[in-house]
Amino acid sequence: MRKLILTTAAVAAAIAGAVAGEPSFGTFTDTRDGQTYKTVKIGTQTWMARNINYRTDSSWCYDNNADNCKRYGRLYDWKTATTICPNGWKLPSREDWKSLVATIGGEEIEGKKLKSKNGWKWNEYENVSGNGTDDYGFSALPGGNRHINGSFHFAGFTGYWHSATENNHCCTEVGSSGCAIIWIMFNNSDRLGRDILDKSVARSVRCVADRP
Repeated sequence: MRKLILTTAAVAAAIAGAVAGEPSFGTFTDTRDGQTYKTVKIGTQTWMARNINYRTDSSWCYDNNADNCKRYGRLYDWKTATTICPNGWKLPSREDWKSLVATIGGEEIEGKKLKSKNGWKWNEYENVSGNGTDDYGFSALPGGNRHINGSFHFAGFTGYWHSATENNHCCTEVGSSGCAIIWIMFNNSDRLGRDILDKSVARSVRCVADRP
């Protein structure tokens, strides 16, 4: 009877771990350029564990510095972002991001759990580290963005990630090429936020597998 109880408890613990999004890791090699990416399975989803760094038109290294591509991955406008993930992977939709949020426990704490343990600027507002705890091996870094005028902003402070989901209801910028939902992490917040912003601004891309 005791053995049965222990076995049942072990099964229950395994189920609880799966529900909570206990991560498991692997690797993926992009045959287009030979780069290898660490991958992480969180809940039912498999994500690349760093931003994609595939060079193509309409992509940039932050400050046009190649070392920043190695660190943060490349920045892409939205149109390019929708096609940049390799076969078997895709630009995550709003629903994909929301599934990640639900697995980890909500937007109020998800940013801290997904941010890397180093690489984020000091949070001067609260005089604490801007780094996260990286509980799931997602290792999000603050790659900043590039505006259409060629200026770069906020690397070290803010990470911006495209989603595949368009939304033009709040798109009011002059000369806008349309808007889409993006996801944001800050050095001065534990949250994973979202906004509706112009597609022309180049941001990071984190690919998710087409299927679990």
